[in-house]
Amino acid sequence: MILKPEAVRFLSGATSKKRLMQELGFIVESAYGVPHGTAVEALLERESLGPTGVGNGVALPHARIDGLDHVVGVLTLLEKPIDFDAVDRQPVDLAFALFAPIDAGVEHLKALALVSRTLRDTSLCAKLRANTDPMTLYTIVTEAQAAQAA
Repeated sequence: MILKPEAVRFLSGATSKKRLMQELGFIVESAYGVPHGTAVEALLERESLGPTGVGNGVALPHARIDGLDHVVGVLTLLEKPIDFDAVDRQPVDLAFALFAPIDAGVEHLKALALVSRTLRDTSLCAKLRANTDPMTLYTIVTEAQAAQAA
């Protein structure tokens, strides 16, 4: 499983894309032990290649990190949507960040595809947006992903 309960948060302080990246760095550090600076730098570097806001208020920032042995994820729901340079120009309030090992080719792409498919479901996103409890958010996403993978 790429997501664990400790990596799911409701954020009230993320007021910009850069601030969100900082928050994602703190979460991936506390949940998986990835150094904060390394995570933030990798996310910003990837973002400079092109925005990862995929539309409908969803962003899928991702990065490759040296030292990881499998893909890990962080899910955040933002109290207030932020500008994320998304493809549809809509502000983002759901961000699912993926961190993959440097050499994880197919595994990284499969994880990205699964998360993308899961969060393309507008009724699922509506359920997520209706909840602020991290454990509830975790349950909604992991049940949906299990159904997707089946």
